[in-house]
Amino acid sequence: MAEAESLETAAEHERILREIESTDTACIGPTLRSVYDGEEHGRFMEKLETRIRNHDREIEKMCNFHYQGFVDSITELLKVRGEAQKLKNQVTDTNRKLQHEGKELVIAMEELKQCRLQQRNISATVDKLMLCLPVLEMYSKLRDQMKTKRHYPALKTLEHLEHTYLPQVSHYRFCKVMVDNIPKLREEIKDVSMSDLKDFLESIRKHSDKIGETAMKQAQQQRNLDNIVLQPPRIGSKRKAKKDAYTIFDTEIESTSPKSEQDSGILDVEDEEDEEEVPGTQDLVDFSPVYRCLHIYSVLGARETFENYYRKQRRKQARLVLQPPSNMHETLDGYRKYFNQIVGFFVVEDHILHTTQGLVNRAYIDELWEMALSKTIAALRTHSSYCSDPNLVLDLKNLIVLFADTLQVYGFPVNQLFDMLLEIRDQYSETLLKKWAGIFRNILDSDNYSPIPVTSEEMYKKVVGQFPFQDVELEKQPFPKKFPFSEFVPKVYSQIKEFIYACLKFSEDLHLSTTEVDDMIRKSTNLLLTRTLSNSLQNVIKRKNIGLTELVQIIINTTHLEKSCKYLEEFITNITNVLPETVHTSKLYGTTTFKDARHAAEEEIYTNLNQKIDQFLQLADYDWMTGDLGNKASDYLVDLIAFLRSTFAVFTHLPVSDSCFTLSIILSLVKNFCLFL
Repeated sequence: MAEAESLETAAEHERILREIESTDTACIGPTLRSVYDGEEHGRFMEKLETRIRNHDREIEKMCNFHYQGFVDSITELLKVRGEAQKLKNQVTDTNRKLQHEGKELVIAMEELKQCRLQQRNISATVDKLMLCLPVLEMYSKLRDQMKTKRHYPALKTLEHLEHTYLPQVSHYRFCKVMVDNIPKLREEIKDVSMSDLKDFLESIRKHSDKIGETAMKQAQQQRNLDNIVLQPPRIGSKRKAKKDAYTIFDTEIESTSPKSEQDSGILDVEDEEDEEEVPGTQDLVDFSPVYRCLHIYSVLGARETFENYYRKQRRKQARLVLQPPSNMHETLDGYRKYFNQIVGFFVVEDHILHTTQGLVNRAYIDELWEMALSKTIAALRTHSSYCSDPNLVLDLKNLIVLFADTLQVYGFPVNQLFDMLLEIRDQYSETLLKKWAGIFRNILDSDNYSPIPVTSEEMYKKVVGQFPFQDVELEKQPFPKKFPFSEFVPKVYSQIKEFIYACLKFSEDLHLSTTEVDDMIRKSTNLLLTRTLSNSLQNVIKRKNIGLTELVQIIINTTHLEKSCKYLEEFITNITNVLPETVHTSKLYGTTTFKDARHAAEEEIYTNLNQKIDQFLQLADYDWMTGDLGNKASDYLVDLIAFLRSTFAVFTHLPVSDSCFTLSIILSLVKNFCLFL
């Protein structure tokens, strides 16, 4: 067993020695480490010493074998030594000559070195200048933009200069000067842009009426177009949208041109004829000052300050716009200018709302509109109460409707304006009643209270066309012939129809149902009949100098007017399309009015006849005590018969329906004479 281990150890040592002999010295460490890791390193050292001695003997044998060659080599080497010394001397001499000959070259090389150094310096200088040149160009561009008042581009240039160019050359002194001037330039841009905004706001305030006038003209044109498309119009139809969308202003947000007249906010536009195309609002307003100032303040981090200032100034302008002139009620132009200013104000605000992000918001617009709506309604209530001309009230109504339609296009609620128009409608009715009171008074004062004579078929048809009268017997009579009524009957009837038309005009575009329109017309017509016309007739009947013939003619006229009330009912039904059988339809009280007038005339006849009889008997100088009863009738009987004949001749013109009244008059006269006798 020990023998086997010894053989194995010897084989391992042999392998290690072979590996040491064949391995590079740098890699022998792991091999030696494997020897020292074992326990037989002593025996390995012995074998290593033995191997070294073997190699030394082999080297000695080899040297002895080549000794003569070594001696010969030494001899040759000594000979070469002398030659080497000669070669050294030649090299030294050659070097000295070379140094002498290359002296000028060295000087030239020094000069070249200096040129190369200067070239590098110049190149470095050029590079630095090329680096600084864009900074200087940007600064020059900035100053030019400031001079030409292109402030928003100047601010962008300033931002590029500060964040892109100056950091590259920040170690230069002139850059420090520029950096110190940047805050001052920002403040200068900020102040100048605010000045432009103030000019814009002032121009907008002065030209709001022009802007509003343009917007209202556009709304009027669109409404006219809608009316053409929707012909025939229906009274109760819902309002159609006047525009699909509000007009977008085509304005450059970033303007790079110098400040001009456009920067003030208003462009000069000559007045155009109504038939010509109305210029768009975008043709009147340049909003670039607002956009520039907004962007400038946003870039400078002062957007909130700008928004607060803009809103504050516009609120002040709104209060000024909403103050009506003291004489606004005198002419329609006063109202029109007032409405134009309000519309112009809100058209501008609506455009700002839709073209800027957050400068104004919907809550701010709604707040301004609520204030404007309340003040406008209050002003209209006050000033419209001074209007006594129905034509002016009607024109005002149409203007208010156009005003409401225009603002509704831009999304503003206008229901309160239409509610206020219903209040103005009552005032309009009162002014109409006052106007028609004068018309009726003129008709009654100018009437001759005698039947209308006609001498031709044309004249006959003209009267029948003005007043619905049918009489077969009268039609059969030859010309000339007479209508039973006087001229004020067709005139009054025509004026009643004109009054109805006037009431209908006011109801247009108020978005009322046909039932509401019909009810309004009937109520107003009833007031016309029961109050205005009735008072006019009563005043005529109560005149002191009115004669019996006139009173009888009034009875005849009112009888025919009473019969015509059914035609007035049909007339109203035709224009409103509301049948009389409708539950909420009011009835006309014309029959009562004409009956009351006729009864008043009858009472007046009765009173006047009694007064005439008393006067007749009191003023006559009769001999009541005569005893001669000859064949000749007494004078008072002759006069009495003549008086009665002339009186009853007047009553023959009364229609058959008034025969009871005639009989009562006769009985009354007989009774009075019997009492006298």
